[in-house]
Amino acid sequence: MLDLATLGFLYEEPLHGYELRTRIARLTGHVRAISHGTLYPAIKRMEKAGLLVRESQPGAAAAPRHMLSLTDQGRQTLLELLRKPDDPFITDENRWFTLLAFLRHLPDPGAQADVLRRRLTFLQEPSSFFYSGDRPLSSKDVDDPFRRGVLTIARATSEAELAWLHETIADLADLSAR
Repeated sequence: MLDLATLGFLYEEPLHGYELRTRIARLTGHVRAISHGTLYPAIKRMEKAGLLVRESQPGAAAAPRHMLSLTDQGRQTLLELLRKPDDPFITDENRWFTLLAFLRHLPDPGAQADVLRRRLTFLQEPSSFFYSGDRPLSSKDVDDPFRRGVLTIARATSEAELAWLHETIADLADLSAR
């Protein structure tokens, strides 16, 4: 998730590390706090892999700032991550939202629709947070008002996402047909 967010934000514009960390935290911070000890080793790893470059620029005070920007290889890596995301980016809601934040950078509407169809397929599989044996439980099956709340909220969220997915896939099909 950190790599995708880093590449996605740098695809949009060069940023210094602090601004990059702030943007990632705003996108994913409610799920996973982004510390300096997490981000800067990832930046060094991506720099070593040739995905981004770091250039020193004079800072507003005394210390220079390190501006980060993507290389062509970094841009291609981002597009590949968007085109063929690993399963957790389809099945895990937090990773899914990170993927969605940058899916617009994939230039082919057909490829965008393919990613959305994978999520649609996943959401259409029967599932629940709670089971009785192998049988998924619905809110009608649960006496606990708090677990019923989890199931009710999840169902409403899924219904909204399914409607959005169907609408957006249709819109992307129209764009691909042009």
